[in-house]
Amino acid sequence: MSYQNRSGRMGQLIDIGVLNKPLIVNSVLLGLIGVMVLYSVAGGDFSPWAWRHAMRLAVGLLLMYAIANLDLRTLFSFSYPIYGGIFLLLIGVELFGDNNMGAQRWLDFGFVSVQPSEFMRFALIMALARYYHTLHRDDISQPLGLLPPLALIGLPGLLVWGQPDLGTALMLLASGLGVVFLAGVSMRYFMAGIVATLAAIPVAWNYLFDYQKERVLVFLDPERDPLGAGYHIIQSKIGIGSGGLFGKGLAQGTQSQLKFLPERHTDFVFAIYAEELGFVGSLMLIVLFVVLIFLIFNIAGNMRHRFSQLTTAGFGFALSIYVIVNLAMVMGLAPVVGVPLPFVSYGGTSLLTFMAGLGVVLAMERQPMADLPK
Repeated sequence: MSYQNRSGRMGQLIDIGVLNKPLIVNSVLLGLIGVMVLYSVAGGDFSPWAWRHAMRLAVGLLLMYAIANLDLRTLFSFSYPIYGGIFLLLIGVELFGDNNMGAQRWLDFGFVSVQPSEFMRFALIMALARYYHTLHRDDISQPLGLLPPLALIGLPGLLVWGQPDLGTALMLLASGLGVVFLAGVSMRYFMAGIVATLAAIPVAWNYLFDYQKERVLVFLDPERDPLGAGYHIIQSKIGIGSGGLFGKGLAQGTQSQLKFLPERHTDFVFAIYAEELGFVGSLMLIVLFVVLIFLIFNIAGNMRHRFSQLTTAGFGFALSIYVIVNLAMVMGLAPVVGVPLPFVSYGGTSLLTFMAGLGVVLAMERQPMADLPK
């Protein structure tokens, strides 16, 4: 097979054998675990979730391979336009988005519905990486040098917050600040930000929606509303705790089969997994995530360009945050904020975004010496 590169000449698609096999295998295993759990959640049926997740995983692999073929200079050149295009989609959500259960987060294009806030996660990382690649190192911690990245993070964050989607807004903030930290911005800014955040909590509390306030209060005391806002976390902890060492077996968990746990195929999928496969199965899943994140950071450490380093490390950091927050949420160690478990939770936009991110990582790994503008 062949393709036309940026110079107009025909080139060969790369042999998939030259790509990072452990990275690909690890991501496929996580996706297949998602298929398995969704099959179990449906009572041993591939419909309605498992077969869709499998199809999206297949599409994601093709997307990952296609992106892995891209020239590094193409990724660099399109980092700002991609960010700008997705930002416009976020504005489109405000104007034309579908309203579902009090939230306006989706754009319906007729043949497919997308959640632009999920795409913004990785677009933000690439835009920030490009900015710091071209910024002189002496200017990284200068006040004026901080204004563009704060705008890149804050503008989409405010739009997502207003949908309202506090969880994704916080994930965007964490992912963006992770890149800023990795770029080498002085720690005094982060310390000042922590102090300012703590001081602003009483003010920010007044701007939260009632259901968001209730989630925080229920996190502090789940028994406050055991049949309402606290129901999710109580049932989730029951499922995780009842799994024991080896679990109850696929499609044998009471929390899923008796439908005690809401959102069992999306945000709380780990609770079902832990109930049916127990501590040993849960540990294996966590090990897979740790290995994947380690592989990504190892690739980042071998990158020559600042753009590649920050993009790869930023993706690894964002993936880490998503995994940690989801697991903490379902175990009652963090408030319920609606964060999916990467590769495992049901959700096409989330899965395809993470697979696309891995494609960018693979493209950068195979081109460590490519020339980029200063």
